[in-house]
Amino acid sequence: MITTKLRILLVEDYKTDAELIKFQINQIVESSEIRVVDNLDDFKTELQKFVPDVILSDYNLPSCNGLDILQYSQNYDDTLPFIFITGTIDDDEMAANTILSGASGFILKKHMNTLADKLAPLLKKIVFNMIQQEEVREKVRKNKIAVNQIYDYLDKIQVDNEEQKLNINKIRKNIDLIKKDTDAE
Repeated sequence: MITTKLRILLVEDYKTDAELIKFQINQIVESSEIRVVDNLDDFKTELQKFVPDVILSDYNLPSCNGLDILQYSQNYDDTLPFIFITGTIDDDEMAANTILSGASGFILKKHMNTLADKLAPLLKKIVFNMIQQEEVREKVRKNKIAVNQIYDYLDKIQVDNEEQKLNINKIRKNIDLIKKDTDAE
């Protein structure tokens, strides 16, 4: 069972399929918030308002196709995981094209009764990546705190001669360079 809360944006035009997918997700995710849309305009709105952790999408939709959804998603945030859950991708070439287009995976609807088993490894990978990014952000935050503490220390040093002033200014410039590199990451 995945214990990290997941925000899932589901793009599905059949209510029955949407309910089945939500039921299967609840089998493997302890806490999830799932929003369902069925067209590109609503998808755009929810993508910005809801800010999901992962997108699950059907391929055939009334007003567009899954690749349109995927492309908009990548333009918005190319790191956002995207998984197709569809009955359309029956041939290997189309499946390969979805992956080459940037999808994180795909699952056929004909496997709906075992969707949880097929979806679990993909969602676990997404959660693992979320946790890794969180750890990196925390390290960057701690480094910024350390840099600020060094600045405070440098401000409190009483300098007696010009050489010490020059050395402190060199230290400040080096810290500024490091800080700019860290902020760019």
